[in-house]
Amino acid sequence: MPAMTLSAAPPPAALSHLRASNRIGWLFFALAVVLSVTGAALASGDSLAWWALGQGLLAVALVEWFVLLHECGHATLFASRRLNIVVGHIAGMFALIPFPVWTRVHGRHHKWTGWQDLDPTTAALAPKARPAFERRVVNICWRYWIPLFSVTYRVGNFWNLRRLVRLFPARDVHRPLIGSALVLAGCYGALTFVVGPPTLMRVCGLAVVVAFVIEDVLLISQHTHIPMGLANGHDVPPVRAIDQEMFTRSMRLPAALSRLALRFDAHELHHMYPFVPGYRLGEIPYTPANEVSWWRWVPAARAIPGEILLFQNRHESGIDI
Repeated sequence: MPAMTLSAAPPPAALSHLRASNRIGWLFFALAVVLSVTGAALASGDSLAWWALGQGLLAVALVEWFVLLHECGHATLFASRRLNIVVGHIAGMFALIPFPVWTRVHGRHHKWTGWQDLDPTTAALAPKARPAFERRVVNICWRYWIPLFSVTYRVGNFWNLRRLVRLFPARDVHRPLIGSALVLAGCYGALTFVVGPPTLMRVCGLAVVVAFVIEDVLLISQHTHIPMGLANGHDVPPVRAIDQEMFTRSMRLPAALSRLALRFDAHELHHMYPFVPGYRLGEIPYTPANEVSWWRWVPAARAIPGEILLFQNRHESGIDI
């Protein structure tokens, strides 16, 4: 593991003025609502053209809800703690992730970024013997844009109740985690029963798949194929947030999309300064070392077999992307 040296970036104390705004938070929340309602209305019509447009708007809305979930989990979408919690639950419903589970797991992710086998969101990618069938499935899905990662990311990290109990053994934590998952699952079941599976699939089925495809690229770009440490059962210290730049990557999106996604693409800055609202990360006077344009990273990553991209790092593969 490389030496963890101090970053030359601004110290966190120098950025304490970059705070959340209720006004800006409401604007992004309203945008997600408008996209969702408009997309669902169009997708419910009889016209194929309007249905297709509705699916596109819904897909964008679902990605936006995931971004809002992420922001609320850090309590940085709104200045108000209560608003972050309320909107976080709403965003989690659309993102298919229970909000209380998200906050716990994502907090653990930030704590252990840099230690691949301790970070719950990267532990499954840590080195181990893998059957040929698993590697083949990963390669096929990555090659043909099948969003396997977005599905397993949700199921393995936020819906695996047995694993959640192991990760967070304190009994007072179990109730909100398990309870929120069961309540949300009940809401999905009730919605499916009232609307009917065929109608639900027609209105949002394709949009969910497209959103997952987009999230696959966003999520995989952030921490995969990057050298990290392995604790291997030893007692190791967490890497300080300001020093986590070397363990993440920023896939830079076009300016308009970056603003729409609350600078979700500025992932290095987010890990270094997790207390800064995403929509204010652009105000930090620092350019991270691992920032790369989407039009360079996506083709380069797609040219690599999925098993190499996910289960190796650039030191092992000799491929630097």
